[in-house]
Amino acid sequence: MSSHPSPTTTLNEALRAAPSNTLTPAAAASKGDTPIPLRAHLRHTGALIRRNLLWIRQDPESMFDAILFPVIFTLLFVYVFGGSIGQSLGGGQDRYVQYVVPGLMAMMGMNMAQGVGTGFNQDFNSGVMDRFRSLPIGRGSVLFAKIAVELMRMLFATVVLMIVGVLVGFHITNWPGLLASVGLSALFGSALMWVFLTLGVVMKSAQSVQAMGFLVLMPLQFGSSIFAPTRSMPGWLRNFTDYNPLSALADTARGLMVGGPVAHGLWVTLIWSAGLTAVMAPVAIHKFRTKS
Repeated sequence: MSSHPSPTTTLNEALRAAPSNTLTPAAAASKGDTPIPLRAHLRHTGALIRRNLLWIRQDPESMFDAILFPVIFTLLFVYVFGGSIGQSLGGGQDRYVQYVVPGLMAMMGMNMAQGVGTGFNQDFNSGVMDRFRSLPIGRGSVLFAKIAVELMRMLFATVVLMIVGVLVGFHITNWPGLLASVGLSALFGSALMWVFLTLGVVMKSAQSVQAMGFLVLMPLQFGSSIFAPTRSMPGWLRNFTDYNPLSALADTARGLMVGGPVAHGLWVTLIWSAGLTAVMAPVAIHKFRTKS
């Protein structure tokens, strides 16, 4: 029977291959956060990505959300609300499919971001992070590896979404626009992950991270144009949706994939993505480094 390397073995092998000026665990503990060369950072990040992928391989159930979420939401909204909302769009269920599938793509990053926060918190509570922080690795590499693996899960969920969307009648008319929409969704999702990584560090339990995520993301999700047009909303709510990043991302994906205005939504999404990353990435890394 063939054997596979454990996640810990993979990480230790990469650390042994790190440059000689990287500190030993004992030295790291005594000297604090000594600067680590960029090449070592990249090597450590790659080892941690492989470790996280090995854990997914050993626990396939961790992929259930990436598989079931796009399937359930697509079928639910298309077959429950598709007829009535499609009529308001000037068509029927087929028209609604073209509207909602790009919107659901905007939700992929949001849901995967929430998952990275709960998983990060569980790693802290299980003692895994104590092991990482005792090793001579770059603190940021732990966070970057988490984001990289969650982006892979998000891309997998997006593929599932598009397959289900095509099966229920979605027509892909602009392949470059589809790829651009996936890239934009990944960009915003990675920015949002920094928020949930911070929550994963500062909150006491995974349930607390989920509850906070629900309170923050539910208004953003339903106060947007993801599921239905905003023209029937009251004026104050329409003003909110104009600068809601999920609404901007959904409208941009729609414009890129099926045609429509793109500029306003694209700039709003890029500004939100850059702002969240610039503010929350340093906070997440600092909280991770200083958590007792």
